[in-house]
Amino acid sequence: MLSFNLEFIKKRRKELGLSPATVANEMGFSDPSVYWKYENGSYKWKAEMLPQLAKILNCKIQNFFAD
Repeated sequence: MLSFNLEFIKKRRKELGLSPATVANEMGFSDPSVYWKYENGSYKWKAEMLPQLAKILNCKIQNFFAD
């Protein structure tokens, strides 16, 4: 069964040199702390958010899932 890979999201963001504030702004979140809660698993990512996140992180949606 596939699981959501939060570590990939954090690692990819850092590889691209993006701050949590930058991603939060591009995702339309009101505050970087909201993005941080998604990235660290306090909030669950919704399916409709994944295409935009993949675009920001320049990756495929499939990259968000691991075996």
